Amino acid sequence: MARREHPEAIAGSSAAEIVESIRRLINSGGLAKGAALPPIRGLAADLGVNRNTVAAAYAQLAAAGLVETRRRGGTVVLGVPALDGEGRGAARELVNLADGNPATELLPDPRAAFGSGYVPALYGHPPINERLAAWADSEMAPEVGAVPRGLVLTHGAADAVERLLGAHLTRGDAVAVEDPCFLSSIGTMRLNGYRSVPVAVDADGMTPEGLSRALEVGVRAVVCTPRAHNPTGASLTGERADELRELLSRHPEVLVIEDDHFSAISARPYHRITPATAPRWALVRSMSKFLGPDLRLAFVLSDEDSAAQLSARLSSTAGWISHALQHIVATMLHDEETARLLRHARDTYAERLRSLTGALHEHGIHLPPDRDGLNAWIPVGRREKRLIDALAARGWAVRGGSDFAITERGAGALRVTTSNISPQQAQAFAADLAAVLHSKKGT
Repeated sequence: MARREHPEAIAGSSAAEIVESIRRLINSGGLAKGAALPPIRGLAADLGVNRNTVAAAYAQLAAAGLVETRRRGGTVVLGVPALDGEGRGAARELVNLADGNPATELLPDPRAAFGSGYVPALYGHPPINERLAAWADSEMAPEVGAVPRGLVLTHGAADAVERLLGAHLTRGDAVAVEDPCFLSSIGTMRLNGYRSVPVAVDADGMTPEGLSRALEVGVRAVVCTPRAHNPTGASLTGERADELRELLSRHPEVLVIEDDHFSAISARPYHRITPATAPRWALVRSMSKFLGPDLRLAFVLSDEDSAAQLSARLSSTAGWISHALQHIVATMLHDEETARLLRHARDTYAERLRSLTGALHEHGIHLPPDRDGLNAWIPVGRREKRLIDALAARGWAVRGGSDFAITERGAGALRVTTSNISPQQAQAFAADLAAVLHSKKGT
């Protein structure tokens, strides 16, 4: 077959050569963000190669995070991913039920903790504050059992998950994630070029059927939220955790990461899905939700090899987590007033969530009664965007489930932050949501 030069000057007779050619065009600006690559069949004909060769090249580019294949839009060049996060603002006239933030009055004041007792740390100082190590040994170690383990501190849960995946996986590897899932999980997958394999979430958390399918397609890691799942508020039951643990026990090659972000203020017990014999695992507990989002610190209790790899990665970049920050957190965690406030926060968040759930129930909108966390998840199907707009017209800012979805199945909902909602607001919001649900504009 005669070879014809493609107008974009993509060249090559092997997958590796085609990849290099397209990378060069992207780096030089010849292919800009959003530009569509030629269809596989057309480029194969232009270059005189087999279609499988071009398909393999496109797959390598997608795994590297340079392009994305869309159903109807073909394969397009990606720029830096536009990643979303919590803290979404709202117009002044709207009640912000979209930001995902904890209530400031339920956060301990860190200023008093940075008082006497802090000793400036210098190079060569032990990386972990002794009081924090003692806290982890007391609060976390009993929950993982008598297994060899190591402790590492990271800059929050998202940093921990990213470093753990980076220690064991490469671009293109598949990771099982809840669908819908944390915004940070979506960002981690996109930035690092991992393939997200969605696992559905029901009233009892990650589903066994979904995890089984993910394991069958060869995922290298599983990221699971054991309780207060964001955005749905689901928590694993003991029975569900047993089912997931049994499935994972058949796949010892899989890294198991449990992101227990709401631990200290959760109204639900922690049920572990990691098999006792798992060679690679991590339990992550961050301080953001109950000590404050600005206290970027997470405990990572893991198998010894993962701990060693995390320590090495931290040493080569940040070196250690600020000992000033560690001192503040250690002081707060060992303070009885903090403990009292955390108990109050747990009960208050649970009551505020129940307040909205109860108000919705009065208007015929029924949600599971045993949710946990800072948000309510309200399935609405295809009306999601219209309802968001209709609620904004009535003075409410909420977030669409599509922001948290891996697939269309994980979308079609409203995520409503309840951390700061008052009983009066709960009643008013429930009435307005019921009104727009039953209006023609909300259909």
